[in-house]
Amino acid sequence: MMPNQYPHASVNKLSTGITGFDLVSNGGLPLGRTTLVSGTAGSAKTVFAVQYLAAGIMECDQSGVFVTFEEKPEDIKRNVLGFGWKIDEWEKAGKWAFVDASPRPAEESFVIGDYDLGALLARVEHAVRKVDAKRVSMDSLGAIFSQFADTATIRRELLRIAIALRELGVTAILTAERSSEYGEIARYGVEEFVADNVIILRNVLEGEKRRRTMEILKFRGTSHQKGEFPFTIVPTQGIVTLPLSAIPLEQHSSDLRITSGNHELDDMCGGGFFRDSIILVSGATGTGKTLLVTTFMAGGANSGERCLLFAFEESREQLFRNTKGWGIDFALLEQQGLLKVICVYPEVRGLEDHLIEMQREIAEFKPNRVAVDSLSALERVSNARGFREFVIGLTSFIKHQEIAGLFTSTTPTLMGGTSVTEGHISTITDSIILLRYVELYGEMRRGITVLKMRGSMHEKDIREFVIDMAGMSIGKRIRNVTGIIAGTPTYLLLSELDRLDSLFAEGDE
Repeated sequence: MMPNQYPHASVNKLSTGITGFDLVSNGGLPLGRTTLVSGTAGSAKTVFAVQYLAAGIMECDQSGVFVTFEEKPEDIKRNVLGFGWKIDEWEKAGKWAFVDASPRPAEESFVIGDYDLGALLARVEHAVRKVDAKRVSMDSLGAIFSQFADTATIRRELLRIAIALRELGVTAILTAERSSEYGEIARYGVEEFVADNVIILRNVLEGEKRRRTMEILKFRGTSHQKGEFPFTIVPTQGIVTLPLSAIPLEQHSSDLRITSGNHELDDMCGGGFFRDSIILVSGATGTGKTLLVTTFMAGGANSGERCLLFAFEESREQLFRNTKGWGIDFALLEQQGLLKVICVYPEVRGLEDHLIEMQREIAEFKPNRVAVDSLSALERVSNARGFREFVIGLTSFIKHQEIAGLFTSTTPTLMGGTSVTEGHISTITDSIILLRYVELYGEMRRGITVLKMRGSMHEKDIREFVIDMAGMSIGKRIRNVTGIIAGTPTYLLLSELDRLDSLFAEGDE
């Protein structure tokens, strides 16, 4: 129970143990009340109901009763075994009890007279008292209500269930089916009016991709976070909710500087990056983003820092070959324990799963630096809203660890322009570095500039960026071209250059 952590909650709440959900619900489920969890097929209703009981046993030492109307207890135990929930052991220890009301294949189901739930509730009461349960899950109401003739009877019997559970002093979850993601709350249209609280689970298909979200529709008499929140199902954890609104803006800031791996770039940034900053490197394909990432990783390793690289565009062999060509041996750095490289295609999992896996790797490896190459590759596996939530979740997590993060983003055109990624995270990044192609005297060259350096002075010039067998080097200021950043480079005449130089000089005076 968590009555004090959320001062605006007027009703005591019971921690569910479901990762992230207690943040969304401002403390958990209202204590001693009944909560309806409604969703379409595949929205994880049963997982939610089982995890609620499992977490109660593992984290709060509270026994639970699971009432099943559809699947047999053996099927439920087998389906959730991959989450590490040892229901067989809990049953033997008197911590878990099943009430099996699932249909039998040999039995014919029909309605005779006024059917009621008196016998079932007696079984539930017996199970609750037998294991001294504090939590109850009933899955799913649709299977039992199909035996009733009209909605008036369904409403009466549902109210009877809610009253019986309240008298037993348990905090209960009832699952129900719905026909569409944004239609009626539940199949019979009365369930939400009887339950004290309503949670909706969704599994929406958007652009050929599925995305799970949850929404607390109502918590009677108490507060909760509003809107939909993404969640995913992790094999060893169960449901993991990702509540962006609950991320606190409490990151610490450091004045300590770290090297980018290149002395010239450090000078352009006013002495290097801040130790706990987020850096965005934006440029077209081939402008040197991966090289800048490689230099950033090598700079950290040479200083004895642990570095973690997530690569979403190149295979491990290709990446290691390229870095060795630049004089940086990633294989050796890994052997020394200073570097860890994780290469994976974005399409192997959803963005929510990528975020959780990346957070886990960061927590386990405990790096001083993290690089992601590139965020643009991850845009392919989500819609705009999901991608924005992913970026904010990742950058916030990294900043809370007080480590440096460098992300790359690919512009849509060769000569420049802004990417979707820039629009999503430009306001929360501490530094932005732009890489651009520049045509000089009939030859394609590269330019680099520091667009933003929060908390520090930085160089405003666009300088030539050269890639050769020694890696990267930064040359002189590009003086005779304007419009590079906008992607519309234009040559300036000598007289125009002189006039601009004089204007700058007057401004300095």
